Parts: sequence; structure tokens; C-alpha cells
Amino acid sequence: MGITMVLSLLSGVALFLYGMALMGDSLKKVAGNKLELILYKLTNSPIKGLLLGTVVTAIIQSSSATTVMVVGFVNSGMMKVAQAIGIIMGANIGTSITGWILCLSYIDGSSGIAQLLSTATISAIVAIIGIIFRTFVKKKPYSDIGDIMLGFAILMFGMQTMSGAVSPLKENPHFVSLLTMFKNPFMGILVGIAFTAVLQSASASVGILQALSITGSITFAAALPITMGIGVGAACPVLLSSIGTNKNGKRTALIYLLNDLFGMIFWSIVFYSVNAAVHFTFMDMVMSPVNIALLNSVFRIATILILAPFISKIEKLVFFLIKDTDEDNEEQADFDLLEERFLDYPPLAISQSQMAVNGMAKNARKNLMRAFELLTDFSDSKFNKIQEKENMIDKYEDKLGTYLMQLSMHDMTPEQAKQTSKFLHTISDFERLGDHAVNISRVAQELHEKSRTFSESATYELNVLEKALVEIVDLTVNSFVDEDLETAAKVEPLRELIGILCNDLKLRHIKRLRNGQCDLNTGFAFNDLLTNYERIAAHCSNVAVAILELDSSNFDIHEYTKSVRKLKDETYLTAFEEYEKKYDINGYQPEAEADKKFSAKAKDSEKNKDNEKSSGKKKDKDKKKDKKK
Repeated sequence: MGITMVLSLLSGVALFLYGMALMGDSLKKVAGNKLELILYKLTNSPIKGLLLGTVVTAIIQSSSATTVMVVGFVNSGMMKVAQAIGIIMGANIGTSITGWILCLSYIDGSSGIAQLLSTATISAIVAIIGIIFRTFVKKKPYSDIGDIMLGFAILMFGMQTMSGAVSPLKENPHFVSLLTMFKNPFMGILVGIAFTAVLQSASASVGILQALSITGSITFAAALPITMGIGVGAACPVLLSSIGTNKNGKRTALIYLLNDLFGMIFWSIVFYSVNAAVHFTFMDMVMSPVNIALLNSVFRIATILILAPFISKIEKLVFFLIKDTDEDNEEQADFDLLEERFLDYPPLAISQSQMAVNGMAKNARKNLMRAFELLTDFSDSKFNKIQEKENMIDKYEDKLGTYLMQLSMHDMTPEQAKQTSKFLHTISDFERLGDHAVNISRVAQELHEKSRTFSESATYELNVLEKALVEIVDLTVNSFVDEDLETAAKVEPLRELIGILCNDLKLRHIKRLRNGQCDLNTGFAFNDLLTNYERIAAHCSNVAVAILELDSSNFDIHEYTKSVRKLKDETYLTAFEEYEKKYDINGYQPEAEADKKFSAKAKDSEKNKDNEKSSGKKKDKDKKKDKKK
């Protein structure tokens, strides 16, 4: 196999992969968000999910793309793991359609109608129409339709290039002997897995197998194990897409792998056991591109028919393999509290809601603490954990908001209505605390990736401020969970101090920037942190005010906040003074030393200049005296 043949084969593979990607991406653009909406809405039964997964994958030509979308839905909480299983099974069937489309590239003819139906003619017509749409029709979706046609033409040309490159190999005895090695099922499966894992596309691997089949050297005995291995290898891009997702996202990706793995194991045992007993006569049958497309489809459909009755068992298995922690179980228990049957009994529904909001508050606090730790000890696992828990906090707000709105439509006493209103107000503030945790984590990530650090002064100031933030968050969550009015009253004076500190720190940082102690890039990060810190304190204040206001007859957070800030009683002022002493940022000021050094250098410089001037004047006087003499 010469270098020219290798290059020709690789160029064919490249064109094939690019054409397939262009066609699939353009199909998704034409469909817009409809594919995602269809996947999300029409999955209330396994059969519907299976059919849907088959159709969508046949359209976008990629089981991996379909599954990656499903992983995203499950990760966001929009879809359950059980709903995803049917779609993934359907995606395994839908991806086999590509093999049948590729069979068109082997249509050939020398004259008449056969010539009109040849691959070269079809590809040329499609390419011409595609380039006209792409170049001259700028209006959507026609330009995207042009891309679909161009992708199809490139895909076909890539297949022809691959076929042309490997065609001479049918006369090569070494190549024929290499392929006979794949008749060993174990070796064939390994080759199929490895090849597809590298290409990250089952369709591409099947296409290359079809191209090799025109040499006449691929038998059924060699094609079957490779086909079984291709399905397992195609799980690689899906597994990669699950990195950074929550546990349900990882479970969904694992389902894709398990489907093909179980199919490979089951049919390997059944087929080769029966073959050992009866010796199938078709094992040495030479495969054509159509035969390979048929084998791929039959294998995938047979696998799904065997696995479909065990969807519930597969769900239990992935939950067993990826276990929930105690923290995960607590979160799920919070969601289970919001039982719709309790809505007809407001006291019970309010009690359940209180426990769920308590869980939300505690999770928001934990995520903020993780974000603060990330600033001094960054790791990707901690960063991903914060993003994962933020999705969970969003889910809390969604479920609690829906539940409380439904509850507010029922007949309640004024006290119950007030309690429900308090929850509706506070869940949005707890959700915003989670958002600020994510913002802080992104600042930490940027500092880590760009190897930037704050000056000693800035680090000290942020540490003091973070301690104040930890206290205000603790006060807020504890007062809410324990319904402690005395603790809630301590929040507002601390919020005021944090606001003053943030403004003071901004001025100090501007001074450091002017003195050259900090650079502009870290200055942006410093200001981002201060902005988030100030808003965290504001949201804590909102929650505390809601707790305090519940004790009065008129629920108006804004009016109450104004009155608290305007009429500062002795308790408020005492608390403020205590916080002011506790979080004094003047205790450590390296910039003051730097200013002294700077001033000392400036004074020395001025003295030197004066000395130089005086010595210069003395020399001039001496010269004048010499001239007079």
C-alpha cells in the first residue's frame, strides 16, 4: 500500500467526515429548535421515545448528536433518565440509515438511464443546486438547504475517493490475509471499537467498511464482529459529552454504551454458539456495500428488540453503577416533599414547602462556600461541582415556584397567604445567591487559567470581606430555617457595612493601579468580585426583611427596608459598630509601606537633584573666577 494510496484514502475519509458533519449541522439549522422541542415533548412512553429517536437520528445522521442533546435535557432536569432510554435506543436504529444512503455512491452506469442514475451524475446535480442556493439565495432557510446539498455531494465524493483508493487492494495478498485475521470475533470487535473511537462516528466507520467491501475481501465472518464493535466505539463522543454534567447526565451517556455493549455480548454468545453447532454456510459470503448496510440495520434492530422490554431494569442498573450520595438523596427528598395531593390542605402544603425552601437555602449557602474556596484552591472538579449544583438550585426555584403558585390559588387564611408570599419572595433571592456563586467560580477559573494573582493588600482585603459575607449568609440561612427574628435583625447592619467596604475597596484598588502595585487585568477581576459580593449581601438583606416583615400586618419589602435604613435604632447602631470593629480592613496595609518607600525614593531623588544643581552652580562660579584671574 503506497503513500499515494494512503493519502488518497485519508483525503476520502476527511471529505466524507466533513460532508457528513456539514449535512447534519445544516439539517439541524433548518429544523431550528424544533428537534429539541420534539425530543423533549414526545417522550411520555418508551415506544414513542424509540420511534422519535429513530426518526430524529435518521434526519440528522448522527446517533451521537441525538444522544448528546438528550444528555443535555436530562442534565438540566427537563427530562428523566427513563424517558431518555427509549430515545437512545431509537438513535441506535436511526444511525443505520446512513449506510443505506451511502449505497447510492455505488450506483454506476455506462449509458442511458443507468448513466443518469450514476453517483457522479447525482452528486454533480446536487452540488450545482447546492452551490446556487448557497451563493445566490441568501435568505434562510434556503442557504442552509444549499449547505445540506453540498454536504451530501462532498460525502458522496469522499466515498468515491475512499473506494477508488482501496480498489487496487483486492489484488494484494497481504491485505487479504490481514482481513482474514478479523474473522476472529474478538479481534474484529476490538478493531471496530478502536476504529470508531478514533473517528467518533459509527456512520463513518460503516462507510469505510462499505468502501473496503468493494475489494471483495470482506466476508460475513469479518464484517459481523467489526459491526458489533462499531456500536460500542460510537459511545466515546457521548461519554466525553457527559464530562461536567450531573449524575443523571452521566447515567444517560452510560445507557448509550450499555445498549451496544449488551447487544454485542448477547449476539456474540448466541450467534457463535449456534454457529459452533450448525456451522453457518454464509460465513464466507463476500459482502457488498448493500450487504453491510443490511447487516448493520438488522444487528441494531435485533439488539433493540431484545433490550426494549428491559428499559426499567436498565434504568435501575445505571442508578446502581452511578450511585447517589447522601447529599443527592437529600435534594431528591426535598423535591418529593412537594406532593400535589397536599395542595388541598394548605397547612400541610406550607409545611412541606418550608422544608423544601430550607433545603434550597442550605444548598445555595454550600455553593457560595465552594466558590470562596475556589479562589484560593482552584480545581476543575470543584468548578464543575458548582455548575452542577447551580442547576439543582435552579430546579428548586422552578419546582417551588410552580408549587407555591398552585397553592396560592387555594383558599387560605391571611397568615397562610402571607407565609406563601414570603416563600415566593425568598426563593428568587436564594436562586440569585447560587448565580453569584457561579459568577465567582468563573472569576476564579479565569485567574487560574491566566496565572494571575492579587497583590498582598488586595488579597487581605478580599479575605476580610469574604469573612463578612460568610457571616451574613450564615445569619440569613439560619434565621430563615429557624424562623429567628433576632438573628434576622442582625443582617441589615452587616449588609450596610459590606456595601461601605465594597466601595472603600474599589477606591483602594484604583490607588494601587495608579501606583503600579496591581495590573489592569486583575483590576477587572477584583471589581467583578466586589460587585458580586455587594449583590450577595443585598439578597441576604431581602430574605431577612421578608422574615421580619412576616411579623407585621403589611407585607411590603421595599417600604420596610426604607424604614429600617432610615430609622436606625440603638440595636441597629450597636450591631453596626461591632461589625465595623470585627471587619476592619485597616489592620494590614502593605500599600502604606509601599507609599512610604515611594515617598522616601522621591525625597532622595529630589535631594540628589538639588545636590547636582548646587555642585553645578559651584563649578560655574569657579570657572568665572579662573577667567578673571
